[in-house]
Amino acid sequence: YQDKEEVVLWMNTVGPYHNRQETYKYFSLPFCVGSKKSISHYHETLGEALQGVELEFSGLDIKFKDDVMQTTYCEIDLDKGKRDAFVYAIKNHYWYQMYIDDLPIWGIVGEADENGEDYYLWTYKKLEIGYNGNRIVDVNLTSEGKVKLVPNTKIQMSYSVKWKKSDVKFEDRFDKYLDPSFFQHRIHWFSIFNSFMMVIFLVGLVSMILMRTLRKDYARYSKEEEMDDMDRDLGDEYGWKQVHGDVFRPSSHPLIFSSLIGSGCQIFAVSLIVIVVAMIEDLYTERGSMLSTAIFVYAATSPVNGYFGGSLYARQGGRRWIKQMFIGAFLIPAMVCGTAFFINFIAIYYHASRAIPFTTMVS
Repeated sequence: YQDKEEVVLWMNTVGPYHNRQETYKYFSLPFCVGSKKSISHYHETLGEALQGVELEFSGLDIKFKDDVMQTTYCEIDLDKGKRDAFVYAIKNHYWYQMYIDDLPIWGIVGEADENGEDYYLWTYKKLEIGYNGNRIVDVNLTSEGKVKLVPNTKIQMSYSVKWKKSDVKFEDRFDKYLDPSFFQHRIHWFSIFNSFMMVIFLVGLVSMILMRTLRKDYARYSKEEEMDDMDRDLGDEYGWKQVHGDVFRPSSHPLIFSSLIGSGCQIFAVSLIVIVVAMIEDLYTERGSMLSTAIFVYAATSPVNGYFGGSLYARQGGRRWIKQMFIGAFLIPAMVCGTAFFINFIAIYYHASRAIPFTTMVS
């Protein structure tokens, strides 16, 4: 950024704190928009579109390194309908998310008193933005100005911006979001120990079953010198060894089987490549970049699907290889898109922010 250059505050979603998947557009609640109407740039990537991220301009006028004292930017005419919407949001502990320069910010809508009779809305957004040279490296939001929700009153919404120098490097600005204490994710040691003990128990159980199954074979092998040729030939097909007749038999539906195997190999390759790229490139710093990368890598690794699926189909004596190629290519996309369409119709019905426009789904 240059000094006094426009900095856009994007409003993203609002939803209950205890259910992170349930999100709605920020302005689905009766918040008001700032006075600034136009901005210089709008952008949306493929990953953002598929994740249902639709950023909306807040209307707040923020300029790089330009402090703003507490300023009223709009006024909410609180009728009964709007009050009920805010009360519902506060009862369900709604919080909202915003973005400045791709840095996420979270804030709470309001709070109730101890008796749960009166409800208060936070009306003052106090922004502290840290900069290092000509880059934004840190953003903090403090919610103040608690106002009681009373029907048929006017509530003034205000904001302030304070710029401060920071020693954080631009490359390290997402480190604080990766700190476990930031989100207070506690490690469930008991669950890890429980799973570990379960694995040991299952390994021991399988080993015991195998040893009991193989004990007779070991005893028979030790007496192999005393057996004639007829007994030795019959012994090869004894007991559990008859399984090999099933293992090497072609499947009853080689077309579907080989397509599933090819798709599985492709998904494994995509997962491995995306994990490696995420470790190297820090994909988490940009919204939707992980999904965009996964889609691109999936398209690029289609030869993996074709090779493993087609070669297995040929080894099983298949002749309709063109049909197998099409089924292998469309199997996973059809399953994913079918599931996504179904979930998306539910999201559209509930007006959730994750609802993807139909044209975006088709493209």
